[in-house]
Amino acid sequence: MHDIRKDMFVLALPMLEKILRPRCAYIFLIVGLRLSGKRELVQLNPFDLVVLLTLSNTVQNAIIGEDNTVTGGVIGATSLLIVNYLVVRFLYKHRALDQFIEGRADILIEDGKIKTQNLKRELITIAQLEAAARKQGFDTLSEVQQCVLESGGTITFLGKKPGSDETRHQALLRRMDVLMEEIAKLREGQPPLKA
Repeated sequence: MHDIRKDMFVLALPMLEKILRPRCAYIFLIVGLRLSGKRELVQLNPFDLVVLLTLSNTVQNAIIGEDNTVTGGVIGATSLLIVNYLVVRFLYKHRALDQFIEGRADILIEDGKIKTQNLKRELITIAQLEAAARKQGFDTLSEVQQCVLESGGTITFLGKKPGSDETRHQALLRRMDVLMEEIAKLREGQPPLKA
């Protein structure tokens, strides 16, 4: 007779092995993703997404081993969560080490000029950068003052601020629109609008 309780809850591997396997996989993934660059975290194209998905599937067996029990899964997941919590807490207290592991942010656009050398280093094409800008509400890269690829893989865009001439021009146009409306109302014999 098939014993459901044993198949679901009795570990097939020693407890210590169930705790150490996820930690080894965690360390490997952190080092591997750091060495592969921030691009893997950005997921700019389908190839990067496929790599991340297959990577998780590949290390699954390394984490769980030959144990498919619920208890083994809970122990493995708990071990991953604990090691991640400890690493994050440790790095929070040691900013220099955190910056070394996370890396520095890369400026992709500065003062409206595209830094092609930084794009090449991060293997990001102009088309991918334009797509990321559109996701954040910019129609073209010419509207971008600064673009930063953050150390965590996020791309941040800052729009150009209109110059004082542009601001003054827009204010004059708005005032002219109001005046045109008042003139039209006067021609129709209606009282003018209060500005």
